Amino acid sequence: VRPGAMAAASASAAVNGPRGMGAKGVARRCAAAKAAAPAKRGGVARAAHERKDGTRLGVRSAAPRGLRMVGRASNPAIAPRSQELSGDPFALLLKQRIVFLGGEVNDFSADAVISQLLLMDSLDPTKDIRMFINSPGGSVTAGLGIYDAMNMCRADVSTVCFGLAASMGAFLLGAGAKGKRLSMPNARIMIHQPLGGAQGAAVDLEIQAKEIMYHKVNLNRIMAECTGKTVRQIDLDTDRDRYMSPIEAKEYGIIDEIIGGDSATYAVEGDTKYFPKTKEEYISWWREVEEGQRSSQFAGKPVEPFKKTHTSE
Repeated sequence: VRPGAMAAASASAAVNGPRGMGAKGVARRCAAAKAAAPAKRGGVARAAHERKDGTRLGVRSAAPRGLRMVGRASNPAIAPRSQELSGDPFALLLKQRIVFLGGEVNDFSADAVISQLLLMDSLDPTKDIRMFINSPGGSVTAGLGIYDAMNMCRADVSTVCFGLAASMGAFLLGAGAKGKRLSMPNARIMIHQPLGGAQGAAVDLEIQAKEIMYHKVNLNRIMAECTGKTVRQIDLDTDRDRYMSPIEAKEYGIIDEIIGGDSATYAVEGDTKYFPKTKEEYISWWREVEEGQRSSQFAGKPVEPFKKTHTSE
């Protein structure tokens, strides 16, 4: 067979197809083969399945060699999900009427807590709302917004302290419904006066000073109502950072109960407000070990913490 005849036969087969198929038949077969085989672009094979009505069912892609696709179920930090536990953990807590206030109190977290409180109250105003608090404090105005929302709710808002409730966190902890303010046995509670700063002209500093003094008086008034203390007592106790154990916070009136009972935590015995000033007082710690005597900072009860007239019993 001559080479020219072979080339002509190949061209005829390409145009007419096998067994004398016409151009239209070749086009139909090519379209069918293209729909059946997955398209390969850039070394990644993708196959799209379609329903009869034309809607897509899904796309499957093959990752390049050397790369491993890690699914959500293989992540140890995320709990396994089922149909009953599908969704965000905070959304699941919300279904149980639990609002979580964690981290700094700012406008963003306050908006989230306020919206959740109002939503829970509108769904069922007869059931209590529990607010878990683990916060070092933050913005005074944002915290007061949460406080107003708690008072606006027709349902009782029960507060529970986890970890730390300091500053505005302690304020909101004590602002819960009376008799329903709880704390975990190893939590810590801290109260102090408002903190802030300003810069600018002298008149601007005066304006900011008046504003922060207003918030101090207002917060002391509210805390006095929540704890049963006098405003003067609150003013004295919040002059510096005052850390409390759950038992101390219960005696102070910030909380009502300790989860697990008072025996679940411990009470610090002795007076820790006195700080030794002299070298002799600093080195007297060994007497408690060798002579059975308590060191001076734990013996007796000084009238004023920082006076030299400290007597031992």
